[in-house]
Amino acid sequence: MSDPGAVLADLRAESEELDALVAGLPAERWAAPTPADGWTVSHQIAHLAWTDRQALLSATDPEGFLRAAQEALASPLTFVDEAAEAGAKVPPAELLAYWRSGREKLLRALAERPAGEKLPWYGPPMSVASMATARLMETWAHGQDVADALGAVRAPTARLRHIARIGVRTRDFAYATHQLTPPDEEFRVELRAPDGTVWEYGPPDAGQRVTGDAREFCLLVTQRAHRADLPSLRAEGADAQRWLGIAQAFAGPPGKGREPSGKDGAA
Repeated sequence: MSDPGAVLADLRAESEELDALVAGLPAERWAAPTPADGWTVSHQIAHLAWTDRQALLSATDPEGFLRAAQEALASPLTFVDEAAEAGAKVPPAELLAYWRSGREKLLRALAERPAGEKLPWYGPPMSVASMATARLMETWAHGQDVADALGAVRAPTARLRHIARIGVRTRDFAYATHQLTPPDEEFRVELRAPDGTVWEYGPPDAGQRVTGDAREFCLLVTQRAHRADLPSLRAEGADAQRWLGIAQAFAGPPGKGREPSGKDGAA
């Protein structure tokens, strides 16, 4: 089981890094389009604020969350966009304050829950560490959208290990969302971390293998870059090749992903 305290500390750091990107923006820059169709910087922050509040509700009022989730799932393909659209209409200063207060409340609430407790969510229930990891993954992924919109370059950090681990663990889910039967055997995944070490998953002698840069793998599984723009990623075996074409670390139906940039090796 992951240590919730360590994940929560990394979630705080990831959130603060994104906060620093947007805190000093003039109001008009919040309207800058991001790579997600129809979503501006405001939409991205509004989505994170809304999802943090949903996670907070799950951690503090599980029955209330289940009622809200049932209502949301009446429109399964639109409720996320609708929430982002509503939040994006809030003035940037108010939206930023709302995001900050919600994420701080969530960090405190998760820290107070027993580590082994299962929290309800839109998919299967999650442990405290899993909920925090999912929030970190989303914060990083939507933060990438914001960085792309602003032309900012973010240095990769060791926090990527949480996202890489989700990406590996959701292999079978990715197959299922495409109505495909997951392979029986585990894959070997070896990713080069920002500090030059290698993060390893799966049996060393597995016939199906994926290797490459950890940041590129995280961009792939969060669908923030097309595989053609991630030159370090290599797959050995037909099943591993297929997986890299459908991988997703997030819940819900398959995303649209990103179109190839047309640049050599550009992520």
